[in-house]
Amino acid sequence: MGDLLFFFLENMALIIALMYLGFKLKDAVFQNWTDPFRQWVIISAFIGFLTFSIMYHPFIIEEMRLDLREVPLFFISYVGGWRYGVLSAILPTGFRMYIGGPTMVHGILQSILLPIIIGTLFHNRKRKDHFTGLLNIKKMMIAFVIYEAIKSVWMYAATPVSFEVVLAMFAFAAVAVFSMAQILNGENRSVLLRKELEFYSNRDPMIQLPNIRYFKNNVRKLADEKIPMAIIMLDVDYFKVYNDTHGHQKGDAVLRSVAQILTDSVRKEDFVARYGGEEFICCIKAPQDSELAARMAERIRKNIQEFHFDGEEMQPEGILTISVGMSYTEDGASLEELIEEADQSLYQSKRQGRNRVTVFPGIMVDSKEKVLN
Repeated sequence: MGDLLFFFLENMALIIALMYLGFKLKDAVFQNWTDPFRQWVIISAFIGFLTFSIMYHPFIIEEMRLDLREVPLFFISYVGGWRYGVLSAILPTGFRMYIGGPTMVHGILQSILLPIIIGTLFHNRKRKDHFTGLLNIKKMMIAFVIYEAIKSVWMYAATPVSFEVVLAMFAFAAVAVFSMAQILNGENRSVLLRKELEFYSNRDPMIQLPNIRYFKNNVRKLADEKIPMAIIMLDVDYFKVYNDTHGHQKGDAVLRSVAQILTDSVRKEDFVARYGGEEFICCIKAPQDSELAARMAERIRKNIQEFHFDGEEMQPEGILTISVGMSYTEDGASLEELIEEADQSLYQSKRQGRNRVTVFPGIMVDSKEKVLN
């Protein structure tokens, strides 16, 4: 009995070690796979190899080959569904048929086919994050106990193994599948936490726009590649007056609304961010020309002017507006130069009455979205 227990410990160690190496290989080679077919083939091939490795050196009792092959097959069927389970079972089934023996059929039915069936029955088909989300380990263990109960009764009744051996297999298989679930959840928690930290390190926490660091890191790449672009800077007019009149909570609501209008007014390939305070910045990527970029800047100004903000009638002009400055390059000017030019144009809009767009080096844009010399 001691040899059997030691053997199952070796099986568990092999499962845990290969699972760990599998995750590290995924991080190194397949960091951002999105093709479902590719994911299906790679994961199933890995589970098939893991199962084959467990079966390669079995513990033999009265011509029966004992191992924990059912653990990875149940696990993959529970997590990924029958398609993963069936593909994963091809190599183990072929290997077991090749070996043969008087208990070959029982071995295939009890430890290859049955775990796939039970795992699939408890598989959550509604979930889309099977391999990236967190498993409900309690539910999974209930399903596994049901499988093991069926298998144990079947094995005890149809094969020459003793009750002690069946009980030992039950216990070690349960620990092994629990370990696989813990490894998956642990890895996925780390990934989710890393993504969350990356997200919030690049976002303004109050208005949920990218922050200026994220903006500069991305737009500087465009400047280095000499891609034509326009930099638009905008500032909420008389924002201090609004804050003093209505309070900071409503002021924050205004900034969130401005951020949303700005995001909705540009294209998907453009970049927007909070520059600081009540200032925002936008990069128009590869516009047709400076006139088109200026029309986009004017559209942003107009969309904000036409939006009804709570309490805006108490602003000095009776409405809440923005001032806009824009710079443009076709020949790869540095991002710092473009931001400086847009900032100068923004303050020129402020000096000349607010609620207007100025294009560097001082070209005003009228409300009909035409560039004026």
